[in-house]
Amino acid sequence: MTFAYQRMPALVKERRPAGEPKPLNVRGMLNHFGIRPTRQRLALAMLLFAKGNRHVTAEALLAEARIARVQASYATIYNVLKCFADAGLVRCLAVEGHPMIFDTNTSPHHHFFFEDSAEISDLSFGDVSITGLPSPPEGYEITKVDVVVRLRPKKKGAQPASA
Repeated sequence: MTFAYQRMPALVKERRPAGEPKPLNVRGMLNHFGIRPTRQRLALAMLLFAKGNRHVTAEALLAEARIARVQASYATIYNVLKCFADAGLVRCLAVEGHPMIFDTNTSPHHHFFFEDSAEISDLSFGDVSITGLPSPPEGYEITKVDVVVRLRPKKKGAQPASA
């Protein structure tokens, strides 16, 4: 018995114009973080990470999912974001009195929170100096310190606060 072998074509590297972003491989990203790539997780990860580093709530991602015709409930979206956070793919930011915020930038950094608009922006890690942290209890270590600086517009005629 004879077999005819066909030579497989070589993988051709795709050429993209300079500055054009590389296609997002969300399946590989989820696999890398040990997350099973279900259809909904893939669709939500594509929505979440396609726009670069950003801060989103489950409500905001639900609105984007509806526009993109991704079938998912609020509970599903929240659970997927929580799954991503537990795996280290996103960071959770809890700001008192506001919904949980998920940050796609997992590098060390802090945040400004604008109370009047509920918007959040990144604050460079080097812009904040933290001293005098307490010693952790026996058997524990400090893994990270998150700083959220809350801001509000100055009141007219108010004196500047002394630092």
